[in-house]
Amino acid sequence: MSFQHQRHKPPSTLKRDRELIVACPPFRSNVNLSRMIRMAGCCGVQRMIACGRPKVDREIARDSSDVVKLEIHRTLPPVLRSLAAESYRLVGLEQTTGAENLHRYKFNRRSVIVVGNERIGLSEELLEIMDDVVEIPVYGRPFSYNAATAAVIAMYEYCRQ
Repeated sequence: MSFQHQRHKPPSTLKRDRELIVACPPFRSNVNLSRMIRMAGCCGVQRMIACGRPKVDREIARDSSDVVKLEIHRTLPPVLRSLAAESYRLVGLEQTTGAENLHRYKFNRRSVIVVGNERIGLSEELLEIMDDVVEIPVYGRPFSYNAATAAVIAMYEYCRQ
């Protein structure tokens, strides 16, 4: 069999819009946020929420920065409580006691993946309002994934389901 490159194929068609939102506290690195926006665009995710003073690097985010709406808020808890009232399931992405393995977790269609800060993860205040917490198994060192990498893995798992 012969293979030929087909770079930049048109996107696959979704039967209906994704009902996934990705939310994050202030990040130390705008590179992480920009990588997450690029993946969100690839996955058909249309809405992300960020806090602090985020800046999107268009060279990293590419065309996704045109299709993913980035909402900027001062703090996450009030926004997440509002989304919970709209029947979104709040899913923290963090290593905690009682966290469920991402490979066994079943996402609700209306979910918010809440990604922690690169250094401190999800605060106690955020953990208290999560419906569920999932973690991604790590098989070597370091003992956790980069925030953007973890968010990408979780978004892809949501889409795969």
